[in-house]
Amino acid sequence: MICFDEMGPDSAKSFPGSRLVCRDPRQKRRLRAKQEIDYGRRGRGYVFGAFVPATGRAFTALYAGRSTANFVDFLEQVETWLDPTIGRVYAVLDNLAAHRAPDVLLWALGHPRWEFVFQPRYAAYLNLIEPWWKVLRSLALKGRRFATWQEVCQAVEAATGYWNAHRHPFVWGQRQRRHPARPTGTALLPLPA
Repeated sequence: MICFDEMGPDSAKSFPGSRLVCRDPRQKRRLRAKQEIDYGRRGRGYVFGAFVPATGRAFTALYAGRSTANFVDFLEQVETWLDPTIGRVYAVLDNLAAHRAPDVLLWALGHPRWEFVFQPRYAAYLNLIEPWWKVLRSLALKGRRFATWQEVCQAVEAATGYWNAHRHPFVWGQRQRRHPARPTGTALLPLPA
């Protein structure tokens, strides 16, 4: 099973980081950090992604637009990226018009090991590439300012390489809790001394 999706349009701009608060040494309170307004009119594009949840492997390619021709080209790149010994490939897709175009269906006829599985409408949570996009944004874009679209492309490629070097499988379901659950009951009584 491989999950497919597109992220974008993204542009070369400033992406806010996680530390938005700074401490003023003259005062004892925290101040909100100020960021210059950045409209990001320095180039834009889309990130096409393929993600294998069972192994955690990811593949990304960057395109100027989200068209049927770009998606067919991306499918060709994923076909060469995949292991040729895999017998059946289930591609999980959303209902974008470019995913159901005649050129894509003709491509699928030429590659008999591929089967497209379209997720229901308004059920993006079923596609496991969606939480992976959050990881990719955090690795590649968060807290950085890009002057050109080429810098964004280099950052996404470096982040994808880093993820593949340190990957782990994704499991669909509830996140693990950081803290143990509180015991059930109305209240805990103190122990007798």
